[in-house]
Amino acid sequence: MKKNPWQDSSGGERDLHEDLAELLKKLPKGGSAIVYLPVLLIVLWAVFSSFYTVQPEQQAVVKRFGAVVNITDPGLHFKLPFGIDRVQRVASARVLKQEFGFRSVGEVNNRTSYSESDFTSESLMLTGDLNVIDVEWVVQYRIQDPIKYLYQLRQPDLTLRDISESVMRRVVGNRLGSEVLTVGRVEIAQGARDEIQGIMDLYDSGIHVITVELQDVVPPKAVRPAFNEVNEARQERERMINEATKRANQQIPRAEGEAQRLISEAEGYATARVNRAFGETARFRAMLVEYKTVPEVTRTRLYLETMAEILPNIGQVLMVQEDQVGPLPLMNVRDARQGASK
Repeated sequence: MKKNPWQDSSGGERDLHEDLAELLKKLPKGGSAIVYLPVLLIVLWAVFSSFYTVQPEQQAVVKRFGAVVNITDPGLHFKLPFGIDRVQRVASARVLKQEFGFRSVGEVNNRTSYSESDFTSESLMLTGDLNVIDVEWVVQYRIQDPIKYLYQLRQPDLTLRDISESVMRRVVGNRLGSEVLTVGRVEIAQGARDEIQGIMDLYDSGIHVITVELQDVVPPKAVRPAFNEVNEARQERERMINEATKRANQQIPRAEGEAQRLISEAEGYATARVNRAFGETARFRAMLVEYKTVPEVTRTRLYLETMAEILPNIGQVLMVQEDQVGPLPLMNVRDARQGASK
């Protein structure tokens, strides 16, 4: 492995002053040292200003006399010395974030700690139904174009912050407070992200907004107890409405089914009676035609048929001539049969 001339024997970086001191000791004594010293300083300046390093999560924008000439990726690169080429590093691969309504100050025991300062001036917002809500959110973004990020806007991060706060206040102000606190959070975050990205694209800022996340959405501390009571009352109202709707959904179909059954039975009964009446009418008309054809025969037949239906229900009948005593008046054959059967 080739040894780095700027490392000492132990492998550590040597101080530039030490190197200069050693070189000065080696210079010839007298007036010639005055000539070599500026040359040596110029050489050292040229060497140290001719290369630069870009970290893995960065990109470097190289400017030559103020004009951008190149964009370099991570690694060791060379440039023109003496300040001709200047380098500006941009963390283009890192996901950056801006916090609103709170500030994270680091991690303690793998848990994020937050600042105790008051940031309600950022988070207090007025909703569409004139309620005040404390909204905390985070905007995550990435630098997509280093050149536009550096030179298109004077302060792109501050611009993004101002736009994010303005958009969030407008989106929350167009919604009801109950929606912001409950079901509307995802839609609000997505809508705010799209609108912020549209404005940043309009400014041609070179920033790509990855996501907008609502961290904590709560009522202000002063009215939080009253707000919780209102929410409980609303939840109780919704519960009672749901129970009433459930009961109505059970009773109404049952009543409709019962009504349909009664209607069907009535329609069936009416159809049967009508059909029976039509049948009786047709039978009577047929009998009338036969009666008109041979009235004596038809009359006799009807009489006999009627007697055949009536006589079995009458019981015993005795035919006695006038002025005659009934045969065996003391013998009641019918009663005797009934007694024998008992």
